[in-house]
Amino acid sequence: MNAAQVVEKRQSFLRSTSLVSLMTFCSRLFGFARDMLLAQIFGAQEGMDAFYLAFRIPNFMRRLFAEGAFSQAFVPVLAQYQQKHGFDEVKVFLARVSGCLGLVLFLVTILGMIGAPWIVKIFAPGFETGGLRATWASQMLSITFPYLMFISLTAMAGAALNTYGYFGVPAFTPVILNLVMIGAAVWGRHWISPSVFALAWGVMIAGFLQFFLQVPFLAHKHLLVAPKVVWSDPGVKRVLKLMVPALFGVSVAQVNLLVDTMFASFLPVGSVTWLYYTDRLTDFPLGVFGVAIATVILPHLSKKHASKEHDQFSKTLDWGLRMILLVGIPAAVGLIVFAMPLVASCFGYGKFLEADIYQTQKSLMTLSFGVPAFMVIKVLASGFYSKQNIKTPVKIGAFAMLVNSILCAALIIPLKHAGLTLASSLAGYFNAGALLFLLHRRKIYIPEAHWLRFAIQVGIANILMGVYLYLIKGDMAYWYHLKVSMRLSVLLMHVSIAAFIYLLSLWSCGFNFKEFRGLGR
Repeated sequence: MNAAQVVEKRQSFLRSTSLVSLMTFCSRLFGFARDMLLAQIFGAQEGMDAFYLAFRIPNFMRRLFAEGAFSQAFVPVLAQYQQKHGFDEVKVFLARVSGCLGLVLFLVTILGMIGAPWIVKIFAPGFETGGLRATWASQMLSITFPYLMFISLTAMAGAALNTYGYFGVPAFTPVILNLVMIGAAVWGRHWISPSVFALAWGVMIAGFLQFFLQVPFLAHKHLLVAPKVVWSDPGVKRVLKLMVPALFGVSVAQVNLLVDTMFASFLPVGSVTWLYYTDRLTDFPLGVFGVAIATVILPHLSKKHASKEHDQFSKTLDWGLRMILLVGIPAAVGLIVFAMPLVASCFGYGKFLEADIYQTQKSLMTLSFGVPAFMVIKVLASGFYSKQNIKTPVKIGAFAMLVNSILCAALIIPLKHAGLTLASSLAGYFNAGALLFLLHRRKIYIPEAHWLRFAIQVGIANILMGVYLYLIKGDMAYWYHLKVSMRLSVLLMHVSIAAFIYLLSLWSCGFNFKEFRGLGR
């Protein structure tokens, strides 16, 4: 590959990352609009606790498949077919994988709908202590469960499009979920009783629409194939072998959040809702940057592994890590220091009371502490999965889950729901540290030069930004009594100034932004 081709490849890589980030950013904006409406209309009552449990389970699977295990298993195998086989063989592989996956998903969906009451008992045993939370959660889960099938097929279609360089549409599909749920909250609630059930129907309908949006683009790329169930296909066997353990290993952060929900079901009404909104705020940097970088890096790593370019493989990981930390650390600092204004501005309206803001703020601060770790996990896990090494991340994930469960049990009494999110953060750092240690020890990842300089520059910039946010954050009374437009305007102004201070501080410290324009430089 000559110099011009290298530059073109780097620019293409950055364009793809930027496109995915932009589409994901749009999705997160619509997601915030959705959550602001839900908080204002429904508050943090038992109906919302029930819905968020029914939504969290399929949403967990969305992250597991769309941004996690299935993509991590499917993309490397598809990349091998793309590199070593003809296009007709790729289409046969896609047909057989989609057929087998579709059959399994259909059966799982039927079982999930039938077994919804038992699933609720497993994931929220505390709901059984009284009220309508258990009954409503099981009824809504039977409605939302088909979302698993549609979003998993959407994940496969999106992974195929990503592998062939088409990133925009797969990154845009989450917008549909947000738009449909907004419609359900604004109009659907007037037609369905109890009104909160309209949200469950919105989730199911959105999954259907998300999948069928992919179809014309698959056809345009000649990737639309008729599903066939052939379990003996070598490619299908390889994907299944990689995917089954990866279901556990790659999404340990999300599994930890489900563990948090189990513990939270024993806490007062509203705890599950507070945790949901906490997750939504921390999910913004994770989705916009963490998932975007990991999504674009995975096919690149898979191809570098297939072509045995080990040096470029390591440089790709190094680029991803530095890019993640460049945005992940200030995101965590901002979320921690500015937690109360963020919660008040995003959700503190209507039936979402001042007490709800205070409780959500506490869990947001402790979960935000783990944001850099959760983002790093996504990049480091790609380093293993691109090499089709599933066992190592799974073992680490198992230990991290054990650490999280022990910490949850220890911290729930003194810190209540905030202790659960702190446990998730600490388990995330354990997971990320173990992945990094093994990648380095096995010489899969060799850090590039200038890490000390990078750490000093980023550290100084974050301190200056954090001091600014702390000095101007104000108190609860100030934010809670501002009008909606004023809250959002003031919030946007301070966040923009903080971002400017961060970037200006980096520049003043001699930070070289050009280093991040290209991959592996």
